[in-house]
Amino acid sequence: MRKAAYDAAAAATHAEAKPENDKDTRALEASYLAAGQAERVRELETALKLLVGLELRDIGAATPICASAIITLEDDDGARTMFFMSPHGGGVRLDLEGTSVQVVTPQSPLGKALLGRLHGDVIELRGKSGVREMTIVDVY
Repeated sequence: MRKAAYDAAAAATHAEAKPENDKDTRALEASYLAAGQAERVRELETALKLLVGLELRDIGAATPICASAIITLEDDDGARTMFFMSPHGGGVRLDLEGTSVQVVTPQSPLGKALLGRLHGDVIELRGKSGVREMTIVDVY
């Protein structure tokens, strides 16, 4: 990614990118691409630092939910969903021994609702379809 950002910046400043007339936007487009590539590199470096520094804790039923917790929620219909609380990567799906686990961040509405909660607590999630109650049935 760093090389792609460097190459995009080099293309934006290359002599061949110089506009030939007022309608020629090659250099401008290349500079937008270079800025986007550089921003993506910064995002990935930040994510890497956060995830490398993530302390994997031994979390039990009596421990409040925090980063590195794996949480199982059950809705009113008995459907269960597993989540992994992570400082980065919200929305990503992981595979845990054949079970799908969705990554949730503390900044997300679900993450905010889960932080500090305990096994057995009921949380309310407000969405487009109204309020939905879910029970924390497992935390580890």
